[in-house]
Amino acid sequence: MSFLPRRTKRQPGRNAAERMVTLIGKPGCHLCDDAQEVIEAVCAETGAAWEKKDITQDEALYKEYWEQIPVVLVDGEQHTFWRVDPGRLKGALAG
Repeated sequence: MSFLPRRTKRQPGRNAAERMVTLIGKPGCHLCDDAQEVIEAVCAETGAAWEKKDITQDEALYKEYWEQIPVVLVDGEQHTFWRVDPGRLKGALAG
């Protein structure tokens, strides 16, 4: 069984400043805190926007992602979960 999520679809012609990274997590989650640090650094470097969503405040997000948090979406599509690789995230944003 593989724990790698499906790859984020690259959108040709879009630069990082036009991309949105979404962190889905919950308060008190140390992996979520680690993921946020990586996302903040990568987005600051690339110019991409990012947002944070709390699964404890959204029933639909909770049902879909509670076993995988933190989950990272790029332009609304799942990019990764549990751990965020900065190089892989930069690559997804460069597409």
